[in-house]
Amino acid sequence: MTALVMVGVDGSQESRAAVTWAAREAALRDVPLDLLHVEEWTEAPGDRFSPQPDTRSAALLHDAAELARKNQPSVEVGTRSVRGRARDVLARAADEAELTVLGSRGLGGVSGFLVGSVSLAVVGTARHPVVLVRAPAEGNADAAPGRIVAGVDLAHPSDALLGFAFTEAARRGGALHVLHCWSLPPVYVYAGVMDPHIGDELGQRAAHMLTELLDPWQKTYSGVSVTHETVTGSPGLRLVGAARGSALVVVGRRTRKVPLGPHIGHVAHAVIHHSTAPVALVPLG
Repeated sequence: MTALVMVGVDGSQESRAAVTWAAREAALRDVPLDLLHVEEWTEAPGDRFSPQPDTRSAALLHDAAELARKNQPSVEVGTRSVRGRARDVLARAADEAELTVLGSRGLGGVSGFLVGSVSLAVVGTARHPVVLVRAPAEGNADAAPGRIVAGVDLAHPSDALLGFAFTEAARRGGALHVLHCWSLPPVYVYAGVMDPHIGDELGQRAAHMLTELLDPWQKTYSGVSVTHETVTGSPGLRLVGAARGSALVVVGRRTRKVPLGPHIGHVAHAVIHHSTAPVALVPLG
């Protein structure tokens, strides 16, 4: 892994937003910024892999580099253009970078991300965190500069996820809000009709477990203001709601291979499609 932030560049508004976000992140990490444009190869009769030259590559990379330097003059910016299949090139590059940043398009009039096959391939296979960023008009206009929201699963706690979330909050000098969503076992649901408070003990236990999980992290990152809560309901929707107005939402990603491609999990899927904040997906192994 190389200590740099890599961002995919294609000239779209989402790509420009990703470049701006990535440049700030590179400045916070004090690492170089790598701007990568992929000239897509297409299949042609008689020639299985026939490259289709992209004469815009140099101009796209020049404009992206100027945008990055304008926003973060101190950041070292590198550019490169690679021919190949975008999903394969970006996935390989993501495995070599400390952090990968991609632009994502909104679902029309619906708040959220449109994650195409290329982005999904990168998100679903990358060994390191990937951040999806939206264009300014679609994103959080009133986002708190340093507020981070992270979703945790107490049944499968992840040092990688908490380490990423706490470090990002510390870099920004902001606050971190940690959310755990739990649900009643089926047998409790039926009993709850007779006793509405039957789940109170489970809720208290979850809250206690979350406090214990976060305690050593709070001691290590004493400068980070931390709040946390345990709630019931859909984890994805709860995270989306909690992240509204935040600078970043962090969610874990467990990859399961299926015939049609990588499956990133229903919680991660819900968050990246409906969050109005940038989304960081951290591989959990």
